[in-house]
Amino acid sequence: MGKFKVGMIGCGFIANGKHLYAMTQRDDVEVVAFCDLVLERAQASAKQYGTPDALVCQDYREVVTREEIDVIYVCTPNSTHAEITVAALNNGKHVMCEKPMAKTSAEAKAMVDAAKASGKKLSIGYQNRFREDTLLLKSLCDQGELGEIYYAKAFALRRRGVPTWGVFMDKEKQGGGPLIDLATHALDMTLWMMDNYEPEVVLGSTFDKLGKLGSPANGMGPWDPAAYEVEDAAFGLVRFKNGATVMIESSWALNMVSTNEAMILLAGTKAGADMFPPEGQPRDGLHVRINGEQNGKLYVRNYAAGSGLYDKSGKREQFAGSIKEANAWFDSIRDDTELVVKPDQAYVVTQILEAIYQSAASGEAVRMG
Repeated sequence: MGKFKVGMIGCGFIANGKHLYAMTQRDDVEVVAFCDLVLERAQASAKQYGTPDALVCQDYREVVTREEIDVIYVCTPNSTHAEITVAALNNGKHVMCEKPMAKTSAEAKAMVDAAKASGKKLSIGYQNRFREDTLLLKSLCDQGELGEIYYAKAFALRRRGVPTWGVFMDKEKQGGGPLIDLATHALDMTLWMMDNYEPEVVLGSTFDKLGKLGSPANGMGPWDPAAYEVEDAAFGLVRFKNGATVMIESSWALNMVSTNEAMILLAGTKAGADMFPPEGQPRDGLHVRINGEQNGKLYVRNYAAGSGLYDKSGKREQFAGSIKEANAWFDSIRDDTELVVKPDQAYVVTQILEAIYQSAASGEAVRMG
């Protein structure tokens, strides 16, 4: 086949800092359409990344119905993911939708169903699967090094890291705060390592304590407490049908010093693993630790899995993984091979996140399945 013709819907930070940057690394991809409600953003992205005659518009329907386009990227607020994705699939396009898959599990299910009905590929932007430490740990899990993984923790914790741009604090458009924004990555990584997508019971708590206070120390600048509509921290416990248990910790603002984002801990019958550096050393890169018992003694093995938080271009390491993500995505379309991030898997992540919010609101555990 010739070059992929791509339409970008939503031209904000994620589109420019992650997906469009990654696509420039391939010579078989052309971005021929840019859509954003703020026309100036679409124009700026088209000028930097588009073909000379690229379509620039404000209505996504102009993009999904354009015959020449093969692939649609959806980088819009969470509340519009399902609507745009389903429309694109129904028009015969392959779709890469940014995380989280959707605002609700019903919307996510509609996306899965549309993909199956259309015969087109749908994937979700979980680029943390492509980090060097994640890939190393996944290979160890697949080789059986940890045995049966029956306990895990998914970390998505920031001390003061409230995103102050876009619509992140808008509950209607986003569906929530750090749980749906950050924990979605850590939970996806955890379920992928465990290869367990059968949750049974979910218990959750959310808090809106610090968001209403504001903070001049926020790493992304001060926010308006009056506009803060979502939780500032959320925690969940998930028990699976086989008895395995996962704990989820997430925050944009939390009074604790030791915070970690998009990291996981696993405990198995043969060994355990986490993404922390050797004890006593700073987190100056990407690491994997394996621990267990051998020959009557406890051991810890440390693996360096990446040189730092940034790649050679200066992009954040989590976005450096987006090049691998883009390559895997386009290769799967070209060669008609299996997706790395499957929509059925992302659907389960959305179900669990929704159940945590439901449990927090009701004060009761939520049964699934």
